[in-house]
Amino acid sequence: MKSVLAIDQGTTGTTCMVFAQDGEVLGRGYREFTQHFPQPGWVEHDAEEIWQRTLDAGRDALRQAGTTPSAVGITNQRETIVAWDRHTGQPLHRALVWQDRRTAQRCRELEEELGADYVTRRTGLVWDPYFSATKIEWLCRNVPGLRDRVAGGDAVFGTIDAWLVFRLTSGVSFVTDHSNASRTLLYNIDRREWDTDLLTLFDVPVTALPEVRRSSEVVGLVDGTHLGFEAPIAGIAGDQQAALYGQGCWESGQAKCTYGTGAFLLMNVGDRPDAGRPAGGMLTTIGCDAGGAPVFALEGSIFIAGAAVQWLRDGLRIIESAGDTEAMARAVQDTGGVYFVPAFVGMGAPHWEAEARGTIVGLTRGTTREHLVRAALEAMAYGTRDVAQAMTEASGIELKVMKVDGGAAANDWLMQYQADVLGVKVARPDLVETTALGVAGLAGLATGVWRSPEQFAASRTYRYFEPAAGRDGEYRGWQRAVDAALHWARNR
Repeated sequence: MKSVLAIDQGTTGTTCMVFAQDGEVLGRGYREFTQHFPQPGWVEHDAEEIWQRTLDAGRDALRQAGTTPSAVGITNQRETIVAWDRHTGQPLHRALVWQDRRTAQRCRELEEELGADYVTRRTGLVWDPYFSATKIEWLCRNVPGLRDRVAGGDAVFGTIDAWLVFRLTSGVSFVTDHSNASRTLLYNIDRREWDTDLLTLFDVPVTALPEVRRSSEVVGLVDGTHLGFEAPIAGIAGDQQAALYGQGCWESGQAKCTYGTGAFLLMNVGDRPDAGRPAGGMLTTIGCDAGGAPVFALEGSIFIAGAAVQWLRDGLRIIESAGDTEAMARAVQDTGGVYFVPAFVGMGAPHWEAEARGTIVGLTRGTTREHLVRAALEAMAYGTRDVAQAMTEASGIELKVMKVDGGAAANDWLMQYQADVLGVKVARPDLVETTALGVAGLAGLATGVWRSPEQFAASRTYRYFEPAAGRDGEYRGWQRAVDAALHWARNR
């Protein structure tokens, strides 16, 4: 039976999974890597460490699977940018992570100078440090000698997918896909090419950026010295677009929410480039149709979701593991009036406030750690409703079902609460690691592992959570808490 190795390179670790044709997981490996916070609001990763941890996770998955994959797919944390030497493949600085806010002032300057529409009508995005372009500009201005190396053709930039493809092919392939390119603030999503005006604005030569390819096609060959086998790299997609594909959201109006470090809602809007551009804080981005060709999608990004639980574990040390949170949330009837707005790295959709920070309101002497844990979980549900409402307003499409995946989707209590807050059915697949499955599907379709998208999707089953209680009162409290966080950011 043929199989596919899916590399899911995330914000806190890399998961590698080997999928058989029938959807069975044959092998799995996971390795975390270091988070670097050199200054408040700055977030960095060591790209070389990511590479090594990816190899470790891949070898673990392959050892467990005991089979040689027919293809490789790569999905990745998006917007995170790496600068490396074109000849040696060595990183020239730590990667600047999508959560990094160091260019917030630069984004304000650009918006004041050029206006919001300047970038939105080209890229579907907004002036925010979330995206890659201002990170590239910062690196060129602050890493000694980098600008000259870029101008001389010796240094290049890429998102994590491009970095891994480059290393896996030993420097032969320097490529990305439409979905990742659409997150850089340098890519024209209507013309499907790097935007000349934006390249000039940020002083980035097009030769320093990867070639943009389809999400489902052969783009290179894995060098056998890295993972012990040779196979075509045939699928690339940013993590959220990969999850959208893995959920089978191939038609206009279908939507999903992925709960990971952040939470991300995407809705396929087909060939409608005008949808949400600009409207209600939504982004317009590039996803995939059933065959892996680019289509438009609306996106709402919540920067912190599961990372809030990680903070409760590692920062406050009030839980031992994320798995403890469901029982703790059930242990109390409510949060005791506590609301937690986890804006540790600013607020994304639909507010887009880079200077917002984490806010907890409603604390009393009766507040317990169970109340804080429940407030952190509720924040994921409330933030999802914020984005879902804005998405409906931007698209004119009423949400009928929300497909969910990601780590927190395994929490039954949270999924029921999410259905209650949204007032619509929540559908959870049997395998919540839909991001890895999605890119496996894209790679497998390009190499004949699956004959059709329908064959790829045939093994999926879902559990449904029906809305059982109205949560409008609690949601109004959340809105007050968000107002408090925004007031703190905007009235300094």
